Amino acid sequence: MTETESIAYDVVVLGAGPVGENVADRTRAAGLTTAVVESELVGGECSYWACMPSKALLRPVIAQADARRLPGLEQAVQGPLETPAVLARRDDYTSHWHDDGQVGWLEGIGADLHRGQGRLAGPRTVTVTGPDGTVTTLTARHAVAVCTGTSARLPRLPGLDGVKPWTSREATSAKAAPGRLIVVGGGVVATEMATAWQALGSRVTLLVRGKGLLSRMEPFAGELVADALAEAGVDVRTGTSVESVSREDGTVVVVTGAGDRVEADEILFATGRAPRTGDIGLDTVGLEPGSWLDVDDSLRVEGVDWLYAVGDVNHRALLTHQGKYQARIAGAAIAARATGAEPSDEPWGAHAATADHHAVPQVVFTDPEAAAVGLSLAEAEQAGHRVRAVDVEFSSVAGAGLYGDGYKGRARMVVDLEEEILRGVTFVGPGVGELIHSATVAVAGRVPVGRLWHAVPSYPTLSEVWLRLLEAYRDN
Repeated sequence: MTETESIAYDVVVLGAGPVGENVADRTRAAGLTTAVVESELVGGECSYWACMPSKALLRPVIAQADARRLPGLEQAVQGPLETPAVLARRDDYTSHWHDDGQVGWLEGIGADLHRGQGRLAGPRTVTVTGPDGTVTTLTARHAVAVCTGTSARLPRLPGLDGVKPWTSREATSAKAAPGRLIVVGGGVVATEMATAWQALGSRVTLLVRGKGLLSRMEPFAGELVADALAEAGVDVRTGTSVESVSREDGTVVVVTGAGDRVEADEILFATGRAPRTGDIGLDTVGLEPGSWLDVDDSLRVEGVDWLYAVGDVNHRALLTHQGKYQARIAGAAIAARATGAEPSDEPWGAHAATADHHAVPQVVFTDPEAAAVGLSLAEAEQAGHRVRAVDVEFSSVAGAGLYGDGYKGRARMVVDLEEEILRGVTFVGPGVGELIHSATVAVAGRVPVGRLWHAVPSYPTLSEVWLRLLEAYRDN
């Protein structure tokens, strides 16, 4: 093992996913020299094994479902999807798992890329062990940002090691549709991958430990998605635990808590995420390896004035777009502190990731789509707000009927009765993912309900659901 001389930068970023890229972009824009360390592909989980490939798989599925709701078109799209063509398009969107384009982007902003395993080695110091075993030491004058994200968390089950289960990575990069697929979990990855692979030719069994799907959203979201999955052919089993798993002559065999035996060709565990902090040297700066990293609203790690943790690794909001938002905030805070200024901690200011607490949006790309921002009714009540939920069916909106025959969907806004603002909004239905930003603006902007009456939705669009929600609030 050969060690090179130390290289000094203003900022060192661990992880070159979307979050690390955005931290580097902001610090470089502020004139700070920046190194980025990556052990895999520049572009990270989102580009190669999560957001991009999963949505590339799902888009044809949703487009076909929408077409089948339209007379004059439905008969033309009754056949199965051309799975090889869908997978080929997925491969294009992952750049065939090559990162040349994203490396070029990093070079274009003037950041230095160091490939290898990066580890903290004391205050403001990172060692990088390259693929050839060469160790480079990087020192940071101002900040080190940990942007290493998360990895799939697998349960401790008898027989699991010998099964070679799928995680989200295998589910989004598979080269063919398995004949039978068991999906364990009831969250976003589980429901999206059940949607995709059922449509691409697999017979999917969805095993959910809890009472329903999408437990972090309003209950009706999971109910509508579960009904649609069942209608599409997915065997949805809620209240079902997995007690053991094995492979017998190539077949995956699951034994449930009820003693049922379920067989498949592959099994996907979508049972949560764990922080990728186990081997990055946290112990050298007094932190626990493998832990989530607690941060303040400028994304600085509690108790360490030069260390930042941005994106999934801080466990605030495990979403790519929210991590990129945090990266913009962290970059601005690092730049301010580099000049000797103390960033303002004012909520909604340039140096505070306030939206993490009040206005986190998310879209689940199932059919129907489920989209939400802010607090659910239960979360708002638990937080001590005096609120009222207002529900309407999308069937009351002309644009929904025009979107497709038999359109099924529901909308809810959670109104703070004391401040007359929205604490949260949820939409479920085909195409509602494109509605959620309007709700995000309303929640993040704390727009008074009275002012929303003057935001006139165009007719006949799905957005007219806003008028129906306001009318329901007024009339009750």
